[in-house]
Amino acid sequence: MTDEQLHISPRVARILMSEEAVYGLILVSGMIVVSGTVVGTSGNALATVAITVFVFYLAHVYAGTLGRLAATDGGAALGTSVREAARHSLGMIMASIAPLVILLLGTTDLIDDKLAIWTALVVNAVLLGVLGWIAVARWTPSFWPRLLSALITAGFGVVLIALKALIHH
Repeated sequence: MTDEQLHISPRVARILMSEEAVYGLILVSGMIVVSGTVVGTSGNALATVAITVFVFYLAHVYAGTLGRLAATDGGAALGTSVREAARHSLGMIMASIAPLVILLLGTTDLIDDKLAIWTALVVNAVLLGVLGWIAVARWTPSFWPRLLSALITAGFGVVLIALKALIHH
């Protein structure tokens, strides 16, 4: 399955089909679980997740910049290294948008706090599965490897959902 068949631009595909996007979704789920143990409101989860994702993004950009500079023995320009690292890490920010919007709906009382938190966790697990499916679909047309990848990737989110259920019940 090609990016054109999925109606994904090459730039968006590069951002979403990255380890940073997968890591970002898992990070967001983990932060939702942890923030829910403190206060349990979608507002608290929203603030915790947004700040944590931004800090992790900056840390990834910083580490990526240092790595690029070190790999070129000082031959790369600082600005170029920062831009490349920022672009490479953008999947972490992009992947967090859907769960942040869901948590925002909880803070505005359009949906209940608990429903917003649980929905964000479930959406993250589904998005992880979709990313796993699409990543392998770009590699092979075979159904079983795609399914296995989707299940494994979604499984990371399901583990965090189970952790939240254990902590809160």
